[in-house]
Amino acid sequence: MSILQYESKIWATADLLRGSGIKESEWPSFMMPFFALTMIESRLARMFDELKAEIGDAAFAKIQKDDLYNLIKDKGQGYNIFIFEKNQSLIDICKNDKSFEIDFDAYLKGFDGETKDLLGVDAGEGEKFLDIKGVITKLKAKKVLLGYTKLWAEIDLKPFNNSEITTLEEHIKRKWADISAETAGEQYTPDDVIALIAEIIASKIEESDTLLKIYDCTCGGGNMLFGVEDRINQKFKRLTQTYGQDWNDALYALAKIESRFRPDAKIEHGNTLVEDKFDNEEFDVVIANPPYGVSWKGYEKDIVNDKTERFKFLPSISDGQLLFMQHLISKLDNVGMGVVVHNGSSLFSGDAGTAESNIRKWMLDSDIVEAVIQLPTDEFFNTGIYTYLWILNKNKQAHHKDKVMLINASEKFKPLKKSKGSKRKEVDEASRLEIVATLTAYQDNDYARVFEKEFFYFNKQAIMLTNIDEQGRTFEACLPMKEDKSGQLKRLDSLELVPTKIAQGELEQTEFAIADFDPSEHTSLEGYCTEIIKPKISQLNYKEQPLVITTYDARYYYDADQETLIKEFEGKKEALGCGKIIVSAKYKKATKKSAEKIEISVELTADYQKDYEIIPFQKDVIANQAAIEAFMERYISKPFVYLENVVGVELNFNKIFYRPETMKPSSEIKLEIFELSRGLAALEAELKL
Repeated sequence: MSILQYESKIWATADLLRGSGIKESEWPSFMMPFFALTMIESRLARMFDELKAEIGDAAFAKIQKDDLYNLIKDKGQGYNIFIFEKNQSLIDICKNDKSFEIDFDAYLKGFDGETKDLLGVDAGEGEKFLDIKGVITKLKAKKVLLGYTKLWAEIDLKPFNNSEITTLEEHIKRKWADISAETAGEQYTPDDVIALIAEIIASKIEESDTLLKIYDCTCGGGNMLFGVEDRINQKFKRLTQTYGQDWNDALYALAKIESRFRPDAKIEHGNTLVEDKFDNEEFDVVIANPPYGVSWKGYEKDIVNDKTERFKFLPSISDGQLLFMQHLISKLDNVGMGVVVHNGSSLFSGDAGTAESNIRKWMLDSDIVEAVIQLPTDEFFNTGIYTYLWILNKNKQAHHKDKVMLINASEKFKPLKKSKGSKRKEVDEASRLEIVATLTAYQDNDYARVFEKEFFYFNKQAIMLTNIDEQGRTFEACLPMKEDKSGQLKRLDSLELVPTKIAQGELEQTEFAIADFDPSEHTSLEGYCTEIIKPKISQLNYKEQPLVITTYDARYYYDADQETLIKEFEGKKEALGCGKIIVSAKYKKATKKSAEKIEISVELTADYQKDYEIIPFQKDVIANQAAIEAFMERYISKPFVYLENVVGVELNFNKIFYRPETMKPSSEIKLEIFELSRGLAALEAELKL
């Protein structure tokens, strides 16, 4: 008998919620605590039966209450007075309508302290976890508490083992994810992706008498963590132990409950990025599907002041994915490996020199990235975007060192017969085995390529260009020379003009006296300068509209056709070279000799322009500089000087696996045009009729 027959029965409990006017988006919060209650009771009842069978009926009957309690407590799976001492279950509690509420309350309070905390039996504000107390209050108000509890009591999971119950739990969580998860993968990673992750891990580990420690820093309800463990246990005899942490109250509680029925599993509650509950642990395997595009602003101060040294760089505050990635890498032992699910932003967001690029560079510099696998779209339940598996490995084979493999598995799927939310595809078993075989072979094929890690690096070379006019001249040559403090002649940055008139549009004077502004409109001349004059000057554009600067002995302006500054003196024009006209305004306070005023000044400078060139990277320093110089010689014709060079890293699947659309033959296009023309002619004929 398959346990999945109960899936529809469990989901049918929502019909009563619907009939009570409870919104669909709220269903998971009502179902989670009762599902957890059903799982706990069935497992405790089965454990109790196994204990009696192990001891024997006669010997068991002689056990004292305190001894029985200690026997059960030692198993670490929980305790309930009704199940172990009164031989009653939830279905028995539901039989008496009149005493139900009192009995149900006693039944819940009969659990051990940890179970009560996880279920939220005595929850206070801020410590709700599954919040069964709050759910019960709402169901009472709707007058459906007994009916709802009866539906759950009729679900008997006692005949099924832990693995089967986990399978059912995964299916139910998936449906919850369909209607309540706000972030892709927040509650549920699909079974097929979990299976692929497990296959990848299995391809990297061996049989051993050492314990295999598996860690998930955003474990949610534990479906991926425990799902991977179960699949590893099916393939290997090696002992495993799972570790997980999550700060979602309800999902943590579900994972914690599940962990009690697994040997030595450890699940902790809290924000991994702020408080690592396994700070002294390292792991053989790390896995995670951290939330995508979720801000870490709420705990920015803690991250900035983190003393663990796990965060080499801090990414954009709007997305914490790469914080989780850095944390996971810090948790790997010296030969550990990992598989982490991300969206595309982790591959290429952020320019060279940004934290995102620096994190990728640090990861590749450390040679910890073995491969990245692009999964199909429409693979997760709450998003149709591409997702990616980062394969981390601190124990690469010799021929994998300093290399990264990209596998474009976007076409490796089987369409689902019926969509599940946004999920329309699955990576079926044949595709999973093919992907893992490709990863293991570590050779190029039609959908995978292996690169030297430096292939993903690029130079972002900053340069300062000096713009020139049509004759190749720059105003820089016209700037005067002056001795500096050491006696060295140095060219000035600008030539200051003393204008008698500045003409462009409405602005035709250089000084504004008190008489030039209206006190009824502006409280002060300084305010007039700030609010009116400076904005006007900022809009001056000597290239767009003629701007003429008149001094005592000459006129200066920019000739846009020749791209040069012109000095006009005694009717003669002199081209000074490409340059800029910079006009600025300053408020001057009144002095003993002059009234307060607004002074406008003018400077002529060379036309410098900072630019950036993206140039392929060479790992040899000398070869890299030679490549930069060769690029500049080929593509940059203006004078320039080198500024800083920043090395960036991005992994762009689109560039590598891009396939241009095949153009239709011209004959086919002509035929289509002909058919369209004939159709239009027919329509015109009909309109004339």
